[in-house]
Amino acid sequence: MQQRMIEFIRALRAAGLRVSLAESQDAMFGVDETGVQNVATFKSTMKATLVKNQRDQPLFEYFFPLFFKNNRPPLQDILEQLSEDQQALLNEAMRSLMGELDATRDLLRRLLEGREFSEDELQQLGDASGLPQGDAMVTRSWFERRMNRGAGLTQLERMLDDLLEELAEMGMSEEALAELEAMLRENMRGLSEQISQHVGTTLAEQMAEQEPRARPDLLDVPLQRLSSGDLEDVRDEVRRLAARLRTRAALRQKRAKSGQFDARKTIRKNMRYGGVPLEAQFRKRHKKPSLILVCDLSTSMRYAVEFLLTLVYELSDQVRRTRSFIFIHDLVDVSTILAELPPREAVAQVMADNPPGYYSTDLGNSLNSFQKEYMHLIDSRTTVIFFGDGRNNYNDPRLDIAREMQRKGRRLIWFCPEPQRQWGSGDSDMWEYRMVADKVFMVNSLRQLADAVDRILADG
Repeated sequence: MQQRMIEFIRALRAAGLRVSLAESQDAMFGVDETGVQNVATFKSTMKATLVKNQRDQPLFEYFFPLFFKNNRPPLQDILEQLSEDQQALLNEAMRSLMGELDATRDLLRRLLEGREFSEDELQQLGDASGLPQGDAMVTRSWFERRMNRGAGLTQLERMLDDLLEELAEMGMSEEALAELEAMLRENMRGLSEQISQHVGTTLAEQMAEQEPRARPDLLDVPLQRLSSGDLEDVRDEVRRLAARLRTRAALRQKRAKSGQFDARKTIRKNMRYGGVPLEAQFRKRHKKPSLILVCDLSTSMRYAVEFLLTLVYELSDQVRRTRSFIFIHDLVDVSTILAELPPREAVAQVMADNPPGYYSTDLGNSLNSFQKEYMHLIDSRTTVIFFGDGRNNYNDPRLDIAREMQRKGRRLIWFCPEPQRQWGSGDSDMWEYRMVADKVFMVNSLRQLADAVDRILADG
């Protein structure tokens, strides 16, 4: 059992669950105390010692029965439950279809007698399907389909309809036919589940033999490649990033209280004294920026926008003022929600209030709405940040409004997740917006996003 537990833990680690050596030892010690006789107690002990986060519970629940529990429904001997007359009808129907059933005769007999596949038979089917080369659980359904075809279950599924139809023509009652079909289908499911269990257990054991793959640094994973399982880790990482950026920004503010010594200006100022530095010169104090965020919330940008809004509002004490807008087909002011709630709750509320759907992205129309209602928010201290890929569904990009925003504000910055080689392809207007922007930051990962925000704060 101890070796089985070790294989189980190794499979969990290979699947991405973080389990330390100390936690593995805790699981062993816990099972020593509770024993393995009661499956529910054993499972609870393992879960309590190995699973740290609620989001990891589905992974534990998926792998546990592959190592410690049989989920297959029991097969029943159908022939024993049929009357002699029904058995005679069944044998006659099978003989009449024997030409069609030659290839599946033995499998049909197995189905009627309720006999499971032996381990040797499963091993042969697995070898024929290439199962020994499997090394990831994502291939499970593919191997199951191959083994079902190899075992003849796919063909037998089609033959059962013919058999039942033949029995109906021979006079078997509808009630008896319904009972027979239910038992046959249940046994079919049992055989299929046996194959599924074998595939899952084999893959899990082969995963346990591998060394856990190094998890990529979430800071460098492209935002569009983040899986749903990564999102909670990324949200935690955003909070840590915000704490680091806040410390860095606060240090800049501290150094800027009296100004920072400027050697170049001091030398020029004191040339009249023969170069003797009698009058020290200092750089101007660092000023907190005023921000206006305009974010594309279309399906391809949702997670990236979530991280940007969370990061910026976690740093709200380092910003003079922030107004935030999201758009798909039109502009929506979300500043009030973001100002009233804690950053994480506020951003979650914005996402819930603006769900994904069949919208047509239209930045031009959104800019038109901004010009009508919000242009007065921009002044000489305002940094306008657009966050989007510049794709506009072939609508008017309204570059004239973007130029007006750039002219009225201190600067117009664009955060773009797409590499430059994709600009101008399809419905992309990114080259045109690039001509209007003072600066374009490539933002395709959490690290790039944090660096871009930090540079905005540094040049307040």
